[in-house]
Amino acid sequence: MRNRNSVKQLGKTHAHRKAMFNNMVTSLFNHERIVTTKQKGKELKKISEKMITKAKRNLALADSEAEKKLHNKREIMKHIKNRDIVKKLFEDIAPRFKTRNGGYTRMYLLGRRPGDAAEMAIVELVERVQKSEKKEKKEAKTEVKEKKKKKTKEDK
Repeated sequence: MRNRNSVKQLGKTHAHRKAMFNNMVTSLFNHERIVTTKQKGKELKKISEKMITKAKRNLALADSEAEKKLHNKREIMKHIKNRDIVKKLFEDIAPRFKTRNGGYTRMYLLGRRPGDAAEMAIVELVERVQKSEKKEKKEAKTEVKEKKKKKTKEDK
């Protein structure tokens, strides 16, 4: 019996399901939007929102509680193996959701996939940075770097 078991098995073994969702969460935080099936998307939302909440807890902790911050990072790194994505989660994504109490992701239904008629969906972060905004931020960073280089040359 599956009484009170909340995990959707999705026709996969435990190890396969765990690896699949770890990869999907990594891709979601990297690209901030992914296309998947509706059922996988529902489970992905649960997992990713819990991770964002853990990352947000680090923002409220003081610098004197470094061991708690490290613990939160290690908890996330159990699922996300890429250190750059973990850094992005803690330094970029979590501060964006600082004032929001849950509901960090949204899901759009796309219809059925032609091959097997599976319901498809887009899962994305709510306060997603658009590509044009990313380019603007990148340009601003390069301008700051160029100004610093000019100042150091002038000082010499």
